[in-house]
Amino acid sequence: MAEESQHMNQESLNKYLEELHIETVTVEHPEVFTVETMMQYVSHLSGAVTKNLFLKDKKKNLYLLAARHDREVKLAELGKQVGASGGLRLADESILLEKLGVKQGCVTGFALVNDKERNVKFLVDSQLVDDTYEMIYFHPLNNAATTGISPANLVKFVQATGHDAIQVKF
Repeated sequence: MAEESQHMNQESLNKYLEELHIETVTVEHPEVFTVETMMQYVSHLSGAVTKNLFLKDKKKNLYLLAARHDREVKLAELGKQVGASGGLRLADESILLEKLGVKQGCVTGFALVNDKERNVKFLVDSQLVDDTYEMIYFHPLNNAATTGISPANLVKFVQATGHDAIQVKF
């Protein structure tokens, strides 16, 4: 549990984003555990709402995928695209909590801030960072809110955490 306390929460994430001069917009809503449930609270927002998957390959390499919420994600094809050994599958929640400091239902690109050892590769739907959308929406380390960030600021945030945004196509 000591490890978990070292992870940022929504409040400390907001301070970190302010320090980076990254503007965001947050919508509070009831706790949601699926993208489908979340959409009733965020469908009015202009931009791309994301779904985020925490994945691993056979060699236990870890990946965080951020894709447009309505994308069909075929893990076998994605695994080939990124050279994942033995394909991709969902990683266990215990690893998610240890590495990214969030639970299932709260998986988010913002959790990269908690991956201090840079164990997780960030895979991002190329349309999320090519200026197709003005804003991209993620949970802010909990599932009772949704936070929007511009594509340029998402890349800035990812780089500030020491990660690369590896673009993938669907």
